[in-house]
Amino acid sequence: MKKVVGIRFKSAGKIYHFDCGAFVLNEGDEVIVETEKGLGFGFVAIPPVPQKSPGTKRPLKKVYRIANEKDHRQRSTNLGLEQRAYAFCMNCIRQDRLKMNLFSVESTFDASRLTFFFTADGRVDFRKLVKRLVKEFRTRIEMRQVGIRNQAKMCGGIGRCGREICCSAFIEKFEPVSIKMAKQQGLSLNPTKISGQCGRLMCCLTYENKTYQQLKSSLPKVGKTVQTRDKTGKVIRHNVIGRRIAIRLEDGSEMEISVDDIEN
Repeated sequence: MKKVVGIRFKSAGKIYHFDCGAFVLNEGDEVIVETEKGLGFGFVAIPPVPQKSPGTKRPLKKVYRIANEKDHRQRSTNLGLEQRAYAFCMNCIRQDRLKMNLFSVESTFDASRLTFFFTADGRVDFRKLVKRLVKEFRTRIEMRQVGIRNQAKMCGGIGRCGREICCSAFIEKFEPVSIKMAKQQGLSLNPTKISGQCGRLMCCLTYENKTYQQLKSSLPKVGKTVQTRDKTGKVIRHNVIGRRIAIRLEDGSEMEISVDDIEN
């Protein structure tokens, strides 16, 4: 029975499945694998497990070998090439006054292709730039325009919580985030407080959203009149985690009560 291993090519990147063959692999091992673009350098994210049934008609590509010293030297050479390509491309962008923000350059393991990642407000005519890059590096050039959230994921950084930003640490796929989630959790709607490094709503707003929805379903809605043992008032806000509500009494004063004190 074939064994399938999960491989990542970058931190918090997508996990791809490969046929590990006869190799004995553990989580974190560095390997060379066959990809559609040639050989690639990755590391084991999910240890080998038996393949119960083929999930697709296309056969899995194989782990080529465990990374050796020569592979690590090649990877170091590629990093130097990426830095040189980034500096050269930035200089060309300034000279041609192109309205694009280059933030990363990636090389394939065999250095047969350089991919330049950038953000821009609109479409950019980079045909002249590509010609200069091809002439300089004598390899295939790919220009890839990505969104601002992808830029944050690839560049990394520290969030307002003091930890590495989630998209760069472990999030593999971006989930939709809405302002409604912030309202649901009673957070400040100040954009500077609920926005991440990318300037978009923070991904962590989704983490507790379902819990808040579930807890709120058992609370009386804001604006509803409720009756306690000796008081009657209108609900003005929720303390969802504490399962308490604030009510405004008929005399205009406010008080906070537990949900259990409400009489049906």
